[in-house]
Amino acid sequence: MQNGSFEIQFQEGARFVDCALQRLLSFQEMNAELKEALKYTLESPGKRVRSVLAIWCCEVVSGEVNHNAEIAAAAIEMVHTYSLVHDDLPAMDDDDFRRGQPTCHKAFDEATAILAGDALLTLAFEILAREIDEPAVAVRLIGELAEAAGPSGMIGGQMADLKAENGEGTEELLEYIHINKTAKMFRCAAAMGAICGGAKESQFDQLCEYGLKIGLGFQIADDILDVCASSEQLGKTAGKDARAAKCTYPAVVGMEKSRRLAGKLAEEAVAALEAFGPDADILRRLPMALLERTR
Repeated sequence: MQNGSFEIQFQEGARFVDCALQRLLSFQEMNAELKEALKYTLESPGKRVRSVLAIWCCEVVSGEVNHNAEIAAAAIEMVHTYSLVHDDLPAMDDDDFRRGQPTCHKAFDEATAILAGDALLTLAFEILAREIDEPAVAVRLIGELAEAAGPSGMIGGQMADLKAENGEGTEELLEYIHINKTAKMFRCAAAMGAICGGAKESQFDQLCEYGLKIGLGFQIADDILDVCASSEQLGKTAGKDARAAKCTYPAVVGMEKSRRLAGKLAEEAVAALEAFGPDADILRRLPMALLERTR
């Protein structure tokens, strides 16, 4: 990573991921309309936080971003994008905009959006199985991503989130939803990067803890933004959590405590990186950048 401001470094990482996604998708043979839908969702202006986290964790461990980290970053971005496509559907959160443009089911239709999400999810595992250059590494990466995105991770968290609407929210339920729905995918990004970099067991554990902390902090900040930011800033419909009576941190513990919790998680994430020394400075800057974002 070249020298420069944090924002420039992050943009460089995002562009690296974008190029990997474009390259991988260009090689796929599929129905033309389905491919157009995949390109539409993958090339929308997303933050790329999880995928950049994966390549940075590899770089912190090994000193470089290798081919396996490139593939792992693309795979986790595909899974994250699939989850957004399905989350926006009328049967789920029913949103018309995502990343500043019409959602997939609005730009195409509901059936195409469902199939595009399915295609992204399965394609992520296909590229891990095909592109990773060591079978043992591929197996570990596939296992990490499947667990984080599946019923004991993101899907379980999304189910709990839906069932908690219009109910009596508690901090315990809130933490369960947010850890599973969001934080485990951040942990997975850090874990996949660590694996690609050949991390020792202690390094792997520390980066996983870091990923989980910033993931939970990211979701709390997202809850706060839904209350405070405009739809133009967010690139999606603002205020939807309150209208849907979602179980969110501001709704359950209040805005002031939500901000304190997010700040505490950022501090704990930074503390998890102590053993890495100055090599992890870019990762130390990420938690606060995520808390201070406006979209």
